[in-house]
Amino acid sequence: MVLAKIADLYPDYKQDVFGGEDIKSFSVYDYQNDKIGSVYDILVDETGRFRYLVIDTGFWIFGKKVLLPIGRASVDYSQERVYAKGLTKEEAENLPEYDDDMTVDYDYEERVRTIYRGVDYDADNTVYAQEAGGYDSGAYNKTDSYAYDREPSLYAHQEVDDRQNLKLYEERLVANKDRFVAGAVTIGKRVETETATVSVPIEKERLIVERTTPTDTTAVTPGEASFNAGEVARVEMYEETADIEKQAFVREEVSIRKEVEKDVVSAKETIRREELDVETDGDAVVNNNL
Repeated sequence: MVLAKIADLYPDYKQDVFGGEDIKSFSVYDYQNDKIGSVYDILVDETGRFRYLVIDTGFWIFGKKVLLPIGRASVDYSQERVYAKGLTKEEAENLPEYDDDMTVDYDYEERVRTIYRGVDYDADNTVYAQEAGGYDSGAYNKTDSYAYDREPSLYAHQEVDDRQNLKLYEERLVANKDRFVAGAVTIGKRVETETATVSVPIEKERLIVERTTPTDTTAVTPGEASFNAGEVARVEMYEETADIEKQAFVREEVSIRKEVEKDVVSAKETIRREELDVETDGDAVVNNNL
């Protein structure tokens, strides 16, 4: 049975199969939570059933693409992850490389399956030995028509098959705030001039000469009077002048600050919400766990 890419069988597979979603580009992790690559493509058989995920190992193994049987894949849609059960780096290195232009036929698939079974591939051998917990072919011959359901460990768990998602949307009022410049206040200083008057009292000394005639006519003691020409009395005269200068003083202090006034703005809008309507036709049974 020759396999095909999902887009070849379902051109609008995102809508028809996944309900608008897609697992391509989902990250692929092992069960130790180590990333091993991403989903590159999906291979389906002629009935449309999922058989393999094409894994691009990226830098894990230098961009090699390998096949992961769908039964070894666990899909977590919420995390957009695929967990590969039992896929080790050694197995990935031993898996045959996948190429977009190749035909995935029985021989190629059998080489892939033997790696996951844990047995050695022998193109000339028609019967494979039974491994613990692995594939028991019995008298199975490779020339027979292969049945995928004979190996449920590889193909049974198709978590991505028959899955459809229906998204219900609702509108919500989301309040945001825009901040803008409502105005500006400029505070500066200017110099004004005026004429000021100040009064300073000053003193000036003036010499006053007073002459009086003594009333006592008694003669002076002999020798007391000396008639010396050129005798003088020296008196220094002082006066004050006004010394006026300008000095700067702090006249006033101005404090500048902002205060925030709070207010609440309310708005009303009509919003929409989608509700699920379930209609049955005939005797269909719906398990509604809403």
